[in-house]
Amino acid sequence: MKDGFIKVAAATPRIKVGDTNFNAKQIIENVKEAASHGAKLITFPELCVTAYTCGDLFMQDALIKNALKSVFEIADATVNLDILIAVGLPLAIESKLYNAAAIIKDGDILGFVTKSHLPNYSEFYEARHFNTLDSNTTVRIGCKDYFAGPKLIFCAEYPSDFKVGVEICEDLWVTNPPSGYLSENGASIILNLSASDEVISKAEYRRKLVTSQSARALCGYVYADAGDGESTTDLVFSGHNLIAENGSLLTESTLFNNGIIYSDIDINRIMLERRKMTTYTEKFDNEYQKIYFSTAVNDAELERRFDPHPFVPKNTADLNERCELIFTMQAEGLRKRLQHIGCNTVTIGISGGLDSTLALLVAAKAFEMLRISLRGIKAVTMPCFGTTDRTYNNAKKLIEYIGAELVEIPINESVTQHLKDIGADINNHNTTYENAQARERTQVLMDYSNETGGIVVGTGDLSELALGWATYNGDHMSMYGVNASIPKTLVKYLVKHVADISDHKLKFTLYDILETPVSPELLPSEDGNISQQTESLVGPYELHDFFLFYFLRFGFAKSKIYRMAKAAFDGTYSDNIIKKWLDVFYKRFYQNQFKRSCLPDGPKVGTVSLSPRGDWRMPSDSEIIF
Repeated sequence: MKDGFIKVAAATPRIKVGDTNFNAKQIIENVKEAASHGAKLITFPELCVTAYTCGDLFMQDALIKNALKSVFEIADATVNLDILIAVGLPLAIESKLYNAAAIIKDGDILGFVTKSHLPNYSEFYEARHFNTLDSNTTVRIGCKDYFAGPKLIFCAEYPSDFKVGVEICEDLWVTNPPSGYLSENGASIILNLSASDEVISKAEYRRKLVTSQSARALCGYVYADAGDGESTTDLVFSGHNLIAENGSLLTESTLFNNGIIYSDIDINRIMLERRKMTTYTEKFDNEYQKIYFSTAVNDAELERRFDPHPFVPKNTADLNERCELIFTMQAEGLRKRLQHIGCNTVTIGISGGLDSTLALLVAAKAFEMLRISLRGIKAVTMPCFGTTDRTYNNAKKLIEYIGAELVEIPINESVTQHLKDIGADINNHNTTYENAQARERTQVLMDYSNETGGIVVGTGDLSELALGWATYNGDHMSMYGVNASIPKTLVKYLVKHVADISDHKLKFTLYDILETPVSPELLPSEDGNISQQTESLVGPYELHDFFLFYFLRFGFAKSKIYRMAKAAFDGTYSDNIIKKWLDVFYKRFYQNQFKRSCLPDGPKVGTVSLSPRGDWRMPSDSEIIF
C-alpha cells in the first residue's frame, strides 16, 4: 500500500450449483491465498455463494438461508486476514429477494450492496426472482442491523483515498452505471461481481466496457466473472476477470480458467487525475452511506510492471500509427504557421543529429502539404570546432536527398573573433566556449532567415527543454519549434518511421543518423570522433523521459518515481544509478524553468507538454519539491 498502490484481486472459485457449504470453502481458500499474496481487496462473482444459475431454486427458503449462513462462515474464517472481501448472494429483506454483494472485513459484515439493474431479456430472467432498491435501508439479521442498498461506499480509515464502491454485473452495461455516481461520491475503486455468460465477441466488448468505465469514472475497476461450476443447461461462463485503472487494462484472466488475478491499483494517481481534471464532478450526496474499516499499511511487492518507455507504444502497429499521427501533427502545425504569415521559406540548422533531422523531415512534409518547392527549405550546416566528418557528411546527404537547399556557413572564424572580443581564452573549453558556438549558430539562422524572407524552425525536443539542455537565446530560441513536445526517446522512432518508408539512399542515411551518439558537438573531436556525448553528461534519456512522464503527467512524488523506475529498469540500471540521475533530473528541471518560461510556439502532440502558455506554468525560482 506504499506510495498509493493497493494490491487487489479478482477471483473465480470452482463452485457447485446450490452447494453453499462447498462454495464457501472454495471462497475461503481463495481469500487466504489472496491475503498471503498481500492483496488488500478481493472480489468474487455474482451470486457465487449459491451459483448464478440456480433458476427457480432461488425461491427455495433453504437455499436463501444456507447462503446467508455461508456468508457468516466466510466472515468467521477470515477474521484474522487483513483483506476486504466481496461475495455475491441472494439476500432476503422482509418479503423481497435481492441480488446482493456482502462486504466483509475482519470477520464482520460491513454491509450488503444490492443490484440496481436486473436484466430480463434473451437468456436473462432476473426480474423473475429479484427486486431492486432505489435507496439504502437496513436488514436485521439476528440481533444486528446491517446497511443494505445500492448507495454504500466502504472507506479505509487510512489511507483515506482507499474507498470502495460496488456494482453488480448488468449495472455496468446500462446508460448511466452506478459506478459513475459512486465515483463522484468518493469511491476510488469499483468492484463488479458479475455472471456474464460467454458468447462470440462478448469478451472484447466486456473488456471495452470495463476499461472505458474506469476512464470515465477515473477509478480502479475490479471485475470478477462467474466460471467453471455454473450450470451449462443453457449457458457457458468463462471466468473472464479484469482489473483496469483510468482506462488502462492492468491484467485479465485467460478465458475458461478458474483462479485469481492480481494487480496494484494506484489510488494516488486516481486522486491526482481527479484533482487535475476540472471537468471531473465531485458530489457529497447524503444518500451515499460511508462505512469505515481499518487496514494495515504494508509494502508488498508490486504486481504491475511499468513500461520503461512510457512515450513509446510497445506494439509495432500502434507505434507506427502513433508515429504517423505525430509526424503529421508536427507538419500540420508548421503548415498552418507558414500559410498564416504567407511565408514560403524556412531556415533550419542541420547538424546531422536526430533532432535537426526530424525537424527537416517535418518541414519537408509541411512544404508538400502546401505544394510549394522544397528548395524553400534553407538547410544550414554550420561546421565549427567539434563537427565530425560523420555528422557533417550525413547532414549534407540528408539535405540533398530531401531536396532542400544546402547552405554551408562555417562559424569557426566568427566564434574565434567573438571569444577574442570578449577576452575569453579559446583554449579554455568552458561554458562560454560552448555557448558562444550555440549562440552564433542561432544568430546566423535568424539573420539568414531575414535575408531570405523566412522563419527559423526550432529543433530542440521536450527532453532537452525539461533538463534545460539548451543554450539560452541559442538553440533554445526559434520562430516555431516543431519538436517542442517530442521526448528524445520518441524522436528516434519518428525518424526510424520515416526511414522505413523511404527509398534506399535516404533510408541508409537516416539509419546512420539513428546510430550516431547524441551530441551538441561543441567540444573539439578526438581523432575525428565525437568527444562530447550528451548522455554521459546529463544521464540516459530513457531514464529522464521516464522521470519526466510521471513527474509531469501525474505529479508523482520523487520517492514514488524512484520506486517505479527501479521496477521498470530492473536489470538495466542499478538502484544507485537510477537515484543519481533522478537527483540530476530534479535539480536541472527546477533550475531551468526560466528557459521554458519564454519558449517559442510549437505544436502539442501528446499529454505531456512544457509550453508556458498551456500545460506547464511554473515560477522560475521555486524550491525543489520532493
